Amino acid sequence: MQKTRLDTARIRAARHVIDPVFLDTPLYRCEPLEPDLGCAVSIKLETANPVRSFKARGTELVASRLADDGQHAVVCASVGNLGQALAWSGRGRGLDVTVVATRHATVAKLDRIRALGATLELVDGDHELARDRAAAIAQQRGIRLLEDSLDIETCEGAGTIGLELVETAPPFDAVLVALGGGALATGVGHVLKEQAPHVEVLCVQPQGAPAMTRSWHQRHVVTTESTNTIADGVAGRRPIPAVLDDLLLVADDAILVQETSIITAMRMLLDQAGLVVEPSAALGVAALLEDPDRFAGRHVTTIVCGSNVDVAAYHRWVRPQPGTRRPFLRTVDAGRVGKTR
Repeated sequence: MQKTRLDTARIRAARHVIDPVFLDTPLYRCEPLEPDLGCAVSIKLETANPVRSFKARGTELVASRLADDGQHAVVCASVGNLGQALAWSGRGRGLDVTVVATRHATVAKLDRIRALGATLELVDGDHELARDRAAAIAQQRGIRLLEDSLDIETCEGAGTIGLELVETAPPFDAVLVALGGGALATGVGHVLKEQAPHVEVLCVQPQGAPAMTRSWHQRHVVTTESTNTIADGVAGRRPIPAVLDDLLLVADDAILVQETSIITAMRMLLDQAGLVVEPSAALGVAALLEDPDRFAGRHVTTIVCGSNVDVAAYHRWVRPQPGTRRPFLRTVDAGRVGKTR
């Protein structure tokens, strides 16, 4: 395999730095999902921790290294989950954490960032404007800017998930990974391609936020003017070139799914697996819904990567209006970008 920016030895060492509360998350076969999906499905559950997402695997590394180096402040842009994770990791190490987010971010995520003691600055516009503002704050104050997916700690922290998957002697032959900035996909993908190359690494993104998927297929950075998806955790417009370079080496395909499939997947995970998940965490199941023939008879693992939801919005998504019959949606091949390499 060609070299990515990641290093497996560093990923192994990261497990001795990351708080154990974020490690060795449950991995189990979820048989109730299988009759409707037509394949064996295992779940890697990254939500049963203090910040309810995988992001702290990376922020633990960042915060630990800052503290060891005698640095006392850090800033990041976040749609919510990274900010919570950095606030949690920074609080335990006495760091001054600033998080920049859009005013349109999920209120529950913003409230949790404040509750964890971080300074929260809100900007008008989308996440890309928050990224610009965080960079400006870092320059003005002379402090560390944490850039999700670009900073290798975020990718290698996520890579510890890949180690845990490999160490189970996986019976699965494909892993479905939510694709946003790329930290999760490149981290998990790097380990799997090195340690279990027979496992297919499939990245999933919403049709309403397709920049990284389009970039993967065209093999160069493609930006978009806007995003339109409920999956705010993966709604970026400007892929990072270095991250795309890594993704091109470790991903076997990048898939786009419809909003209706994401909502149906969230309902299924609630009704059949007892899991409350945010839209980004349902992308893997959405991909199974949209292309059942591709996965028929296979054993697939999907990474459930976050469960920070706005309660009112969540209930609107997963519960039909009174008096209506809840549909089971299956749109074969809808929104899927074909494999190009």
